Amino acid sequence: MRKAKTLLSVYLAYMLEYRAELFLWALAGTLPLILMGVWVEAAQSGAFPLSPGEFARYFLMVFLVRQATVVWVVWEFERDVVEGRLSFRLLRPLDPFLDHLAAHVAERLARLPFVLLLTLLFFLLFPEARFVPEPLPFLLGLGLTVLAFLLRYLMQYTTALLTFWSERATAVEEVFFLLYLFLSGTLAPLEVFPEPLRSLALLTPFPYLVYLPAAFLAGQEVALFPGLGVMLFWGGVFFLLWRLLWRLGLKHYAGHGA
Repeated sequence: MRKAKTLLSVYLAYMLEYRAELFLWALAGTLPLILMGVWVEAAQSGAFPLSPGEFARYFLMVFLVRQATVVWVVWEFERDVVEGRLSFRLLRPLDPFLDHLAAHVAERLARLPFVLLLTLLFFLLFPEARFVPEPLPFLLGLGLTVLAFLLRYLMQYTTALLTFWSERATAVEEVFFLLYLFLSGTLAPLEVFPEPLRSLALLTPFPYLVYLPAAFLAGQEVALFPGLGVMLFWGGVFFLLWRLLWRLGLKHYAGHGA
């Protein structure tokens, strides 16, 4: 706990030095708010299973979930390996996994005021999105958001370990990001997907990174199971891959770089 408190305080101070950059990064995640306008307009025809107000609430929650679950560890880890900085991290009595995780959590705390400001602005512009959430679904949505962040971080960190064998692990992450963008519910809620595509998407980890927590937060009627089970299954798979690639990667690591 002492190490965790120290890491969080140090990284929080570091993140607060770049407040303007954090605000720009928060603005960069407003794609769901733009898509919300498109889907709300399309829903006026009544041809979709969600009403305009439900679309507005859903995409607002997608915006909030994505702000809470953004991960960039693959770029940091790749630079550490290529430039040889990982050698210095390995001298510390702390797994780099936890070091980078603390930086991500601190960044969430530093980003929070900007996200709240953008949310208030959103409510002013789109009053139809205002609603009072039910306590239990909202709390479940918050818990699922935390799990979604941990799962996405674990997935990307596992991808980052490929840097031990290739200097372009980020290229693999870009492929995963395309799948994430289309299958996670960021561009459209899964209710509007064709049934075969929706069934296929639900077998992957991507819908549980955005759609499931956002739907709960928005008050939509969605089932907790088997979604939570699939989420935990993929978490277990990537946990095992992380430990395996870490052990093999350390044996392969030569410490070259600057």
